[in-house]
Amino acid sequence: MNKYQYKVQGVDYEVEIEEVEGNIAKVNVNGIPFEVELQKPINAAKHPSMSRPKVEAPKPIVTAPAAAVPVAAAQPAAPAGAGAPVKAPLPGTITEIKVQQGQQVNVGDVVLVLEAMKMQNNIEAEYAGTVTSITVKAGETVMEGAVLMTIG
Repeated sequence: MNKYQYKVQGVDYEVEIEEVEGNIAKVNVNGIPFEVELQKPINAAKHPSMSRPKVEAPKPIVTAPAAAVPVAAAQPAAPAGAGAPVKAPLPGTITEIKVQQGQQVNVGDVVLVLEAMKMQNNIEAEYAGTVTSITVKAGETVMEGAVLMTIG
C-alpha cells in the first residue's frame, strides 16, 4: 500500500492506494474507498509494489480466558470533542442531523443528511463509538472537508 498527502484548493487529502489490477485501482481518499479506472493499465512487472502479495491469513491464537472486567470500567467516557472526525465529503447544506451528542453509533449508521446540488446525501459513520460532539446545525452551509461531528 502506498500513501500520499495532497492539498487541492486548500483542502487536504490522504490517498492510500490499496491495490491495482489491470486498469482498476482500489484507493481510499480520506478513508472513503473508491475504484478508479486508469486510462492505461499499469504493468505490474515495472511496479511490483503496486500489486498486493498473496499472504495466508494468520491463525488465531487460543489463550486462557481473562477475568471478566465490566465494560464501563474498561472504557472511560470520551471527553467532549475527542475522537475521529466525520468530515463533509462535498460542499452543501445540512438538512437533518440524525444523532445526538452521547449517542452510540455503528459503522454505516446515517448520522446526518447533506444536500448538495439538489441531492440528499446520507453521511454515514465510518467508525463505531459515541458521538462526542456535533459542530453543525440544520440549515448550515458547509465546505468540503469541514468537520461535522466527532465519534470517540
